Amino acid sequence: MFEATTILAYRTDEMAVIGGDGQVTFGSTVLKNNAEKIRLLRGGAALSGFAGSTADAFTLNDMFEKTLEAQRGDLYKSVIAFAKTWRQDKMLRRLEAMMLVLDTKHLYILSGTGDVVEPEDAALAAIGSGGMYALSAARALKRHSALSAEALVEESLRIAGEICIYTNQNIKLLTLKA
Repeated sequence: MFEATTILAYRTDEMAVIGGDGQVTFGSTVLKNNAEKIRLLRGGAALSGFAGSTADAFTLNDMFEKTLEAQRGDLYKSVIAFAKTWRQDKMLRRLEAMMLVLDTKHLYILSGTGDVVEPEDAALAAIGSGGMYALSAARALKRHSALSAEALVEESLRIAGEICIYTNQNIKLLTLKA
């Protein structure tokens, strides 16, 4: 797991939400507090978030968006094609990043080792050093509260920011409506 960030995605029948904190660290030093690690893709048809080396993540995000365009917005075909490219290219395999990508129907975790994972609970996924804290909080809040999807993601990220030293509380959210 990367000591880099926290990204949390939540998908319901009505919407898809992704959120991330804004902290960028270099070792034990905070370099930036307001980075944007989440993006709208293909004109708002999909969402992505990344954890890991910033330059690597931007490279991968741009490549994924081109793959999504080539696959005409089909997220499933895009993640398979992208994972093959990422895994087979000698330079790309060395990139240190993970991605979450989702639309209103699917949610995937992508890694440089060729992993394409649709989580068993296809509604929630998290990556980054604070990812498991945010995921745990989101599962509890989903089970025991009536928060909206956006509020659940935001509150879960705030909880992760209270625990993980690589996560701050400068939270950004993006939403897609079904």
